[in-house]
Amino acid sequence: MDETPQSNVLFVVLDTVRKDRLGPYGYERETTPELSRFAEEATVFDGAVAPAPWTLPVHASMFTGRYPSQHGADQGSPYLDDVATLASVLSASDYDTACYSSNAWITPYTGLTHGFDEQDSFFEVLPGDVLSGPLASAWQAVNDNDYLRELASKLVRVGAMAHETLASGEGADSKTPSVIDRTRSFIDDSESDRGWFAFVNLMDAHLPYYPPETYREEFAPGVDPADVCQNSKEYNSGAREIGDEEWEAIRGLYDAEIAHMDAELGRLFAWLRETGQWEETTVIVAADHGELHGEHDLYGHEFALYDQLINVPFLVKHPGLEADRRTDLVELVDCYHTVLDAVDVAPADVEPNLDGDAVGFDPTRSLLSSEYREFAAIEDPDPGQQAVREGDGDADYAFVEYAQPVIELHHLEEKASDAGIDLSDDHRAYSRLRAARSTDAKYVRADRIPDEGYRLDEDPDEETPVDGANDEGVAATERALARFEEAVGGAWDDPNETDADEANALAEADEETRDRLRELGYLE
Repeated sequence: MDETPQSNVLFVVLDTVRKDRLGPYGYERETTPELSRFAEEATVFDGAVAPAPWTLPVHASMFTGRYPSQHGADQGSPYLDDVATLASVLSASDYDTACYSSNAWITPYTGLTHGFDEQDSFFEVLPGDVLSGPLASAWQAVNDNDYLRELASKLVRVGAMAHETLASGEGADSKTPSVIDRTRSFIDDSESDRGWFAFVNLMDAHLPYYPPETYREEFAPGVDPADVCQNSKEYNSGAREIGDEEWEAIRGLYDAEIAHMDAELGRLFAWLRETGQWEETTVIVAADHGELHGEHDLYGHEFALYDQLINVPFLVKHPGLEADRRTDLVELVDCYHTVLDAVDVAPADVEPNLDGDAVGFDPTRSLLSSEYREFAAIEDPDPGQQAVREGDGDADYAFVEYAQPVIELHHLEEKASDAGIDLSDDHRAYSRLRAARSTDAKYVRADRIPDEGYRLDEDPDEETPVDGANDEGVAATERALARFEEAVGGAWDDPNETDADEANALAEADEETRDRLRELGYLE
């Protein structure tokens, strides 16, 4: 453990933010003056890798120290069950804990807010008529009846539908100031002798983009958000084309959203400095995943594991870390152990008070430890540790998993059908993907489309696939992925495994549930 634990932890996730659009990572537009200032006293990590390309499994991994295959929270089963979270451990250790977010996935319904003493999430700010209607009923039905979990592949889309409806329009930018205000109030009211843990997720940079007018005029002058494509499924299905000028407008709106988020985050940072809490607070700033804006002919953060999605911004301020830039490989899975280390808390010390199993503190997973990522002596390695230590030489690897995306696939099929487009069986949207990534190479395994290997040191934009038979770096990365797959239960290489028998699932649903599904648009 760290010898001088800090009192407090502020953990900020900039949802859907690309690394290359931030000042600390060399972006030429001044989108993030506050983060650039923060970077001067933090460690900036260039090689941070997310365990998945979307919110739910990434947050579940950061909160539990487990890979997606281990914690099981994904679109097919969007719940974190019987697992003690980071917040649970800290709360049981007498820390005040709070979670503030406008992300539809970070709610009591998915289990991600379990352990937080205070939480204000997307569903708590829904209009009353929506909260009391079929949306709430559908979620409640899933939570209250075990057998209805078999319908999760349909009902889980509710969260995405709600977000798409309520996050759109000119009022979408109002959430982040409220999140910051609630965070300040929580910190101000904290009376714990141990300290506080505040988790914040800021959603501005997630589609659709409706930045405040001030930022829009600076970064996307003359652009009306209503005039550009704000639905990634329209483009990815082939139903909508986007030209260079429109892409430029979309990227401008995205930059404006990031600038607004940066200003609000700076407001929180300034307040912590003014109130004398900055020096005793560990601050972690990361993105859960990035976004594609036409690269690889894709829009959004679905159907791929390219670096624009999984090589994320990651900055940490702590006395045990130098204000510097690091190029070594780190994983967001390591956030769990890093936070425990920062406040000198071990799950084993509070285990009787936990509801569910917690991963024990592991110094080889803490960024603050001198043993960081020295996996050789681990007695009970996790799948990533096992895959690395059984490898060739001293090479290090990060691992990424992406199960078949139920929600995105549903919406993609809808857009394609509306446009009279037939999606082929080997469309990448139907594929499950796993990847291993080193600092120099990546290998992506898929069950319906060809595998992809890249030399990131020579081709950072992943434009030219490389066959492992012709490149030892790519071949070694593929071998690392194979070891990880074996450790988590085998490779995803049989497309038939993903075929859902929806008819049998629906046969068990009562008429009330069928009515809810009809109201939500999933049944005729």
